[in-house]
Amino acid sequence: MRNNVGMFMVRAVTGGLLFGHGAQKLFGWFGGGGPEGTGAMFESLGYPRGRDMARLAGATETAAGLSLASGLLTPLGAAGVIGVMTNASVAAHGSAGLWNHNGGYEYPLVLSTVAASLALTGPGGLSADAALGRKLAGARWGIAALALGTSSAMAVLSTRRTQPSDTTGTGPS
Repeated sequence: MRNNVGMFMVRAVTGGLLFGHGAQKLFGWFGGGGPEGTGAMFESLGYPRGRDMARLAGATETAAGLSLASGLLTPLGAAGVIGVMTNASVAAHGSAGLWNHNGGYEYPLVLSTVAASLALTGPGGLSADAALGRKLAGARWGIAALALGTSSAMAVLSTRRTQPSDTTGTGPS
């Protein structure tokens, strides 16, 4: 039972934070910029059609966060987290190095690792997947989540301009 409670805690915190991160982009909740403000930031990072990219990232983070928090279709939610956090690591944080206090990719790396781990081990007994009798865990599910998340990240990253321009005058935040 303790393992189930521990897995629930990891999923609830990680999924809840990802939901909030997505809601910042989609709706401007929790101090976020909404599609307009986040879109300008995305354009400054070299992404085309910043508002559309903000909506895509926000929808992915929101859905993936709900998936992890509830433990429903966990590998698919994990793939979403891996995809958006790989993009964040490369586009927004990569040039700052590893450590978060320097603006680095430490936090997105932790979220991606937690998501991949959940795809490998499963969401635990206190989850929607378990309640529905789904056993979506193991090496194949983990590899599938990593492959889907990484390939979607590479596809989105390939749309970036090689020399991002600062269209807002403020740079990335």
